[in-house]
Amino acid sequence: MTDLGTSAGTTTDALWTGVVGRRAFLKGVGLAGATGGFLAAQADAASGLNAGDVAILRFLAAAEIIETDLWQQYEELGGEEGGNEAYMEALENIDDDMPQYISDNTDDEESHVEFLNAYLMSKGAPGVNLDRFRTLESSKATGAKQIGRLTNLKHLNVDTSFYTRYRSPDNPDFGATFPQAVNITNQPAIPLSDRDTPPGTDVPAPPVSRDARRIQAIASTAAFHFAMIEQGGSSLYTNMALHCSSLEVLRIVVSIGGVEVDHFSLWHDKVGATVSEELANLTDPVTGTFFPDLNALEDDLFDTELVLPEPCRFLRRDLPKCSVIRPSSTEKAGAVAAVRALTADGLFIGQSDAFFRTIMELAVKADAAKRTV
Repeated sequence: MTDLGTSAGTTTDALWTGVVGRRAFLKGVGLAGATGGFLAAQADAASGLNAGDVAILRFLAAAEIIETDLWQQYEELGGEEGGNEAYMEALENIDDDMPQYISDNTDDEESHVEFLNAYLMSKGAPGVNLDRFRTLESSKATGAKQIGRLTNLKHLNVDTSFYTRYRSPDNPDFGATFPQAVNITNQPAIPLSDRDTPPGTDVPAPPVSRDARRIQAIASTAAFHFAMIEQGGSSLYTNMALHCSSLEVLRIVVSIGGVEVDHFSLWHDKVGATVSEELANLTDPVTGTFFPDLNALEDDLFDTELVLPEPCRFLRRDLPKCSVIRPSSTEKAGAVAAVRALTADGLFIGQSDAFFRTIMELAVKADAAKRTV
C-alpha cells in the first residue's frame, strides 16, 4: 500500500510520528513493557482465547466499524434507497446495479461489526466501540444524514495502484511498485453539498454539462475508492489469518475475509467502466481530476477487461508464479499497514490525536499476535 500523504502534503510517517511519538510507536510495535504484557494476560484469562486472537478480532472489529461508517455514507446518498438522485444517476452510468451493490456491501459490513463484537463478548473479551470519535461532519448534500462520522470522504487520495498491481506478474511483498491507473488527489467521492447536485441535474452518459461532469467525476472517484477499500480488506484478512491460534478464530477470519475478496472482485470489475468507452476522458471541472481512456494505452497493466488476478511471484522467487491475493506480508498487509494506508487515503482528515492513538494501539497488538498451537 502506497503512502500518498494527506491533502496538506504531510506524509503518513510524519503524521504518525507527530501523533504517537517515534519512541512510543517503536515500543508499541515490539509490545515492550509490563503494561502491555499485563493487559494481554488479562485478555487471555478473561476470554479463554489466546491473547493474540483477541487482539486480532478487536482490530478487525475496529476496521469493520470504520468501513461500515464510510459505506453508510455512500448508501445514504447512492444506495438502493439513496436520497440523492443525481449521484445515483452518475453511479448508474457506471453500472445500473451500483445502488443495489452499495446497499448489499453496506449490509455485509454492518453484519461483520455485529458478529465480531458479539463473538468477543461471548468469550468474555471486550468489544470495540468508536462512537466517541464520531466527530466529523456529514456531506451537506440532499440525502445525507446530519450525524457525526468517523470517516471523511471529501478529500480522498485514492491509491489506484491496485488496478495495475493485479494485472502484473510482480508482487509488492517482493518490493515491486506499480503505477497509478488514475491520479486521484484531494478529490471528493460523495457530493459535498447541493452545489454538486443542483435540483434537476440530468446526468447522461457521456456527461456533457458542467454539473453533470462534476457529479460523474465524484461517482467515478467513488468507484475506484470502493475497489481500493475492499482490496485492502482482502490483504488484511489474508495476513491476519496467518497470526490466528484458535481454529474457530481462524474460521471467522477466513470466512469474513472471503467476503472481502468477493467485494473486491465485484468493484474491480465495475471500476473499468469509468475509464473506458462513454465515461473515459472525463475531467472534474472543479478539481481537474482526469479519468483517461485506459484501453487507449494498449498496455495490459491498464486493460479494463483483465479483472482476474494475474499469476505473480509468491513465497519464493524460485517457485512458479501463482494467482493470489497480494500483498499478504505483515509489513505490507498487516494491521499497521492497513491503518497507514487508510490515513494516506485521506479518510481520517479531521480526526483527533486520541482516535489515531486508539486505532494504532489496536493495530500494533494485532500485528504482534503470534500463532501458537
